[in-house]
Amino acid sequence: MAQHDPSHVASSQKALMLEMKSLQEEPVEGFKITLVDEADLYNWEVAIFGPPNTHYEGGYFKARIKFPIDYPYSPPAFRFLTKMWHPNIYENGDVCISILHPPVDDPQSGELPSERWNPTQNVRTILLSVISLLNEPNTFSPANVDASVMYRKWRDSKGKDREYVEIIRKQVLATKAEAERDGVKVPTTLAEYCVRTRAPAPDEGSDLFYDYYYDENDVEGGDGDCCYDEDDSGNDES
Repeated sequence: MAQHDPSHVASSQKALMLEMKSLQEEPVEGFKITLVDEADLYNWEVAIFGPPNTHYEGGYFKARIKFPIDYPYSPPAFRFLTKMWHPNIYENGDVCISILHPPVDDPQSGELPSERWNPTQNVRTILLSVISLLNEPNTFSPANVDASVMYRKWRDSKGKDREYVEIIRKQVLATKAEAERDGVKVPTTLAEYCVRTRAPAPDEGSDLFYDYYYDENDVEGGDGDCCYDEDDSGNDES
């Protein structure tokens, strides 16, 4: 068994305890965070509620965040447990997003080190990035090619090709049974979705809301691998 540096363990445990406390006192809209096991700070379960006025409205999606021993110097891994049809989510549920990649210089990836993980990032920024990813896929070099092709057909047809949307809505409907089993009431209005236990800090906004399906002014272009980063609209040349 690998030996872990005690200082890394103590540092990461302290960081994770502080983050969990912060998220419990001031949650991110649309998310519920719990520990998979109360004795293990390195594995978190996330319940994600689909934002109103998006294809994911009414959805109840489960995911796991697994943290490394040297967190926050190395990024966690984010995996959906709920089946997801999305250009940037692998079949096994792993999320492909720049913020979760180590900040190494890898020219072939098309990502700048500044787009990748750094120790100033945290669970809150990851959660907001995941919501952005759901609503703004990057189709340049996708994790799920079939989903990417289908998304582009929907986007390029201005929503007339409904296959992509219909698959997502079927997945959303399939999550209702699990929400009922877990005794969870899924928010379906912005008012319900925005509930927090405490008022947000002045510099926090609600920029995770996407009350449009398609923006004709999205700029196409960009280089990268299968991953989404927050500075990229995710649209590419046809």
